[in-house]
Amino acid sequence: MKARVTAHSRYTISDIDNRLYGSFLEHLGRAVYTGVYEPGHPQADESGMRKDVIDLVRELDTPICRYPGGNFVSAYNWEDGIGPKEDRPTRLDLAWRTSESNQFGIHEYADWAEKANTEMMLALNLGSRDLDAARAFVEYVNHPGGTYWSDLRKKNGRADPWGVKVWCLGNEMDGPWQIGHKSAAEYGHLANETAKALKAFDKNLELIVCGSSHSNMPSYPQWEATVLEQTYDQVDYISLHMYFENYEKNTAEYLALPEKLDRYIGTVSGVIDYIKSKSRSRKDVKISFDEWNVWYHERENDAKRMAEWDWPHAPALLEDIYNFEDVLQVGCILNTFIRRSDVVRIACIAQLVNVIAPIMTEPGGDAWRQTIFYPFQFASAFGRGTALQLDVDCPTYNADVASGVSYLDISGVHDGDSGTLTFFAVNRNGEETLEVDLALERFGTAKSVEHTLIKHDDLEARNTKENQNNVVPVKGDGATLADGGLSLSLPPYSYSMIRVQL
Repeated sequence: MKARVTAHSRYTISDIDNRLYGSFLEHLGRAVYTGVYEPGHPQADESGMRKDVIDLVRELDTPICRYPGGNFVSAYNWEDGIGPKEDRPTRLDLAWRTSESNQFGIHEYADWAEKANTEMMLALNLGSRDLDAARAFVEYVNHPGGTYWSDLRKKNGRADPWGVKVWCLGNEMDGPWQIGHKSAAEYGHLANETAKALKAFDKNLELIVCGSSHSNMPSYPQWEATVLEQTYDQVDYISLHMYFENYEKNTAEYLALPEKLDRYIGTVSGVIDYIKSKSRSRKDVKISFDEWNVWYHERENDAKRMAEWDWPHAPALLEDIYNFEDVLQVGCILNTFIRRSDVVRIACIAQLVNVIAPIMTEPGGDAWRQTIFYPFQFASAFGRGTALQLDVDCPTYNADVASGVSYLDISGVHDGDSGTLTFFAVNRNGEETLEVDLALERFGTAKSVEHTLIKHDDLEARNTKENQNNVVPVKGDGATLADGGLSLSLPPYSYSMIRVQL
């Protein structure tokens, strides 16, 4: 099968915000306890943070991390996680039917984030709580001193404010499953008043209002229109979430799902433009896609277990063990974000450790990379710069979610500082090699090309504690310099990263 791609130096989409490769850490399952935080572990530091996990997070180089939720945040009292640990209360978490010890709170998270070299992105409880709790939390975190909340932070051991810039105004408030669920009108009013108060404290804060939890919600996309109409001039982003499933075990249909993702982004982008025009506003609101990942492997089993258990602390929950097929899916999702980087400025893989995550740990034991670790790592490391508007001519197939799905899913990034071009390519065809003629127009002379390949004969192949390197990147031989560009040979069902030095 043959395809032709043209990349031109003058045909670009946008500069890519580095925060497109953000992550997410929620008080859910073992994400925090025995995930990032495990006092007494052989790899724990003096604060109880697992250094082996920190090393893997730094490998991912994720620039921002959303915390503490997620569904958890909608009934969370942030004050429970400050002060002496022996005085912190244990609470019932209604979202995941577990108990929360609050041994890990804002101080511990900030300590971990600094060590992991990631910026903090904090979510506010607008479910069970209100504007006053939100502004108190922001004051505690960001005010230098001389007030009740900032002086309490100092008393609790942190003299300087953390200066957190990005704040989420609640989580999935359109969802009936959410503690404190509200109608679009109710939420829009509360979010607007909260945003006004936070901007009065610091006009430079970046605020994220809740959009639809997914594009199948009955209220979508009217939810976005109603909420943005009330909040447009106070907020900077609207959040979207999407998870990807393959219950039917149909790879072609599964790998077509990013077409639905692209349509979701495009629709909400149109709603943003509509409200901007209706409001006669001059500002731009962008998208924070702050929850996304593959999630289905353990979902049904977890729902049954949760209904039966009696408020355990940090149980194993949502621990999907990813396979090689999921590598292809994550590669396609990241390509979609790169191609939509003009409007999607922040994105957060959900989640970071143990819970539907690229990193897994064993309590008291190893930490290792799941299969999806690698496409995320490559995008984070080499997907920074300017997104290219590629012209792609490739055979297509029809799927339930969309017609004309290209067998070649590809994105391109130009990093002018390093003089490199990087292409991320997924061959969605399970039977044929894709022979790609990739023309490079007005980039100058290509000096060298490097091909990194992830390929496995078994779509179900996984990385486990016992076999941690079953699915790993290898040096490929499918990319060569050709007259004015590249010649690529992409094996069936494969993920490739092609790096060109100019």
